[in-house]
Amino acid sequence: MEFLTGVMKKEALEISSLSAEEYEGRQVVVNGAVHTIRDMGEVAFVVLRKREGLLQCVFEKGLTAGNLKDLREAAAMELTGVVRSEERAPWGFEIRISSFRILSEPAEALPLPISKWKMNTSLEAKLNMRPISLRNIRERAKFKIQEGLVRGFRDFLYEEGFTEIRTPKIGAKGAEGGSNIFKLDYFHRPAVLAQSPQLYKQMMVGVFDRVFETAPVFRAEKHNTKRHLNEYTSLDFEMGYIDSFEDIMAMETGFLQYTMRLLKKDYAREIQILGITLPNVEQIPAVRFEEAKKLVSEKYQRKIRNPFDLEPEEEILIGRYFKEEFDADFVFVTHYPSKKRPFYAMDDPADTRFTLSFDLLFKGMEITTGGQRIHDYQMLTDKIAAKGMSEEGLEQYLDTFKHGMPPHGGLGIGLERLTMKLLNEDNVRETTLFPRDLSRLEP
Repeated sequence: MEFLTGVMKKEALEISSLSAEEYEGRQVVVNGAVHTIRDMGEVAFVVLRKREGLLQCVFEKGLTAGNLKDLREAAAMELTGVVRSEERAPWGFEIRISSFRILSEPAEALPLPISKWKMNTSLEAKLNMRPISLRNIRERAKFKIQEGLVRGFRDFLYEEGFTEIRTPKIGAKGAEGGSNIFKLDYFHRPAVLAQSPQLYKQMMVGVFDRVFETAPVFRAEKHNTKRHLNEYTSLDFEMGYIDSFEDIMAMETGFLQYTMRLLKKDYAREIQILGITLPNVEQIPAVRFEEAKKLVSEKYQRKIRNPFDLEPEEEILIGRYFKEEFDADFVFVTHYPSKKRPFYAMDDPADTRFTLSFDLLFKGMEITTGGQRIHDYQMLTDKIAAKGMSEEGLEQYLDTFKHGMPPHGGLGIGLERLTMKLLNEDNVRETTLFPRDLSRLEP
């Protein structure tokens, strides 16, 4: 009988350990996947791909036991060697190989040139072979940055007293209403995939005051654009006892400030690999919806076509305006028309044609929608009726408000869009691990 007492200590070392000065000149054991082999004659550079990056190892004929021809790209191997300083190597050192053993071998040659700095492969090819294309260092770095965004969201909200929750993704009715809902048969009953955790996170404000979730949402929108997905990750929070919807915008600003500092500190290598500059988020301008439309119409001579919503071109021009005038990459657009906001959005008491809501634009693209919610039961049922909606399927949600709810509000951030604009990518699929859109259900 055996008893496990915790994580087992391994002999093989990781890059962060090897970079310590104490390992200079010492024999060590490392493992990894063969990323590329550069045969220079008497010596060959065997570059291993590890979770922290690329590790340069040197095969020396006559000094390294074994045959170089036994090594192939994509093979997993373990080697023993001596650590030597080398300023031209990726981490400032390399491993002079003494011996090695193959742990596994590929059955076929790689279908994509993943060892190249830029693969120069079509997006379609990268997505068709996603698990392979992501082995490229630059492709992989995108999703380390995305990890940092989620980590920043979580850590910041924990510090601000939020509780992380898990809400169901199969429901009886969509939070937003409308026709962009995926319908399914649930044991001979009609059901839908969740468009948003909105109704559940509002209900949970009555329990924990402040809640958040990071989870997938589903939109059956027949868009085939560079900015739309049918499944994406939403970073949601909802908070109670607010004084105004500006509390929500201030909390998001705090999240962005915290997260940019985190990326700068813990993801500097990925930032360098991708060649990106983090945006300045010390202060973010806020402008009313009507004023934003007017400003870009006047400056760029663009006629206002839709008075109730922002068209993608308008978002781009608003982003351009605030970059040119205030050197701001982010801008809050506030007080959206009630006509274009869901039933739970709080109308502005000063002018009920508008809501106490906002979008956050990042480099000309909407990445966040949020605002203050209606917390009064009668006001909520009146709004549902005014919108010509039925209360069917909303009974439990409405029951929550019968028993008292504090003034509250929240938001949802599209993770893939935020990553896309941060990395200056042109297509949201570039920053989605396994995209789901009109034409793609696999891999």
